[in-house]
Amino acid sequence: MDIKLSQTFIAVDDHDKALAFYRDVLGLEVRNDIAYEGMRWVTVGSPSQPDVNIVLEPPIADPNASPADKQAAAELLAKGLLRGVIFSTDDCDATFERISAAGGEVLQEPADQFYGVRDCAFRDPSGNMLRFSQPRSQ
Repeated sequence: MDIKLSQTFIAVDDHDKALAFYRDVLGLEVRNDIAYEGMRWVTVGSPSQPDVNIVLEPPIADPNASPADKQAAAELLAKGLLRGVIFSTDDCDATFERISAAGGEVLQEPADQFYGVRDCAFRDPSGNMLRFSQPRSQ
């Protein structure tokens, strides 16, 4: 049996801001942009990984969600507590410089971790934590 990652979801509160970040700052390509019942899903992905998709979705993808549930999801998103993604990079420091120069909200500058990677972290425009990880040379 062969199991591979196909899609992952990231909640965003403003698709246009998220798209500007994921497409224009990170360099991901837009693969799909769907609107349905007042909601929007935008699929992005790395050109080097055509079979892996990141879907930028509403915090609650349910048109029948209660106002209280929508508010609770918005509060969790604002605190950065819903999801996170770890990207791999071949140059953590250059990735950090590019994203920070574009105005990315820095959570952690590049640092060597005890578990064998050099990584850095940012928040996307919706508050989600994104890490960028590079294997350290042995």
